[in-house]
Amino acid sequence: MRPSLIGAAIAAAILLAVGFGFPWLKIPLILAFCYGMAALGIGVLLRAGQISFGHAMYACISGYTVAFLGSRFPGLDGLLLIVLGTAASIVAGMLIGAFVVRYREIFFGMLNLALSMVLFTILGKFYAYTGGTDGLRVNRPTLLGMDLSRPEFEGALLVLAILASLAVIWAVQRYFRSSAGQALAAIKTNETRLEYLGVSARKLLWQGYVLSAALCGLSGSLFGLSQGLVTPEMGYWLRSGEFVFIAILGGSGHAVGAFVGALLYEFLKMYAAALVSGAWQLVLGATLIVIIYFLPKGLVGLFSRRRSAVEGQP
Repeated sequence: MRPSLIGAAIAAAILLAVGFGFPWLKIPLILAFCYGMAALGIGVLLRAGQISFGHAMYACISGYTVAFLGSRFPGLDGLLLIVLGTAASIVAGMLIGAFVVRYREIFFGMLNLALSMVLFTILGKFYAYTGGTDGLRVNRPTLLGMDLSRPEFEGALLVLAILASLAVIWAVQRYFRSSAGQALAAIKTNETRLEYLGVSARKLLWQGYVLSAALCGLSGSLFGLSQGLVTPEMGYWLRSGEFVFIAILGGSGHAVGAFVGALLYEFLKMYAAALVSGAWQLVLGATLIVIIYFLPKGLVGLFSRRRSAVEGQP
């Protein structure tokens, strides 16, 4: 196992211990891991030099799928609901991706934003099916056939979120190192050369887009179960902006970066809102400016630079 993955596993074990040692931190930690998965989806697109301002729609699709199926079929297990919610986002990503991968740069980003706002409007207007702006309640399901109390359910979700995060870090990092992942990164540098080599840049970007939709979908499924409620705000452009913020904060050089950025973002937001409730957005904005100016590759870029310096020592 690579040192970075070993470090991620150790950090996950520490966070798990913190979550069970301080029960009030369970939900913030779950949310941080959810945001990390979604930000990793944005990071996949950043590898290709593209950015989406509407990827929260996939988290929203998964969340509503979980809520709808959970209410219509109360006997469904929570793990199955997560799988079905993620599958719904994958299908949506395959369909939408076939259209948006034809475009690049600002057109790519704004098309995703426009589609997410269409979904946001539909969810708000069709009250009979979606609950309108009030959203849908997510009934607490069983997990692995066990009917758990709320504290136990939160603990199980934290374990599940950590295990899912480790799995996607491993899988996405392998994808980055694969020939398909390397070719995806080549879209950013020289897409024309890829076409001359007989490689379809559009197909590569579509594959990366579906992967990013799946990561956001997994995030939305876990988010819906942890909150017990899904609303159209899950797909609003501000939520998509948070995912982009976290992806830039953590850096896209390694899959771990999204989770480093998510943890920092969630706790910075929590404490900034408590200490300077009227200006917590200012704190977040100033943090992002500092990161972009001094660490253009994000926090994970700082760790990589330190490791390279250590390895270069005699």
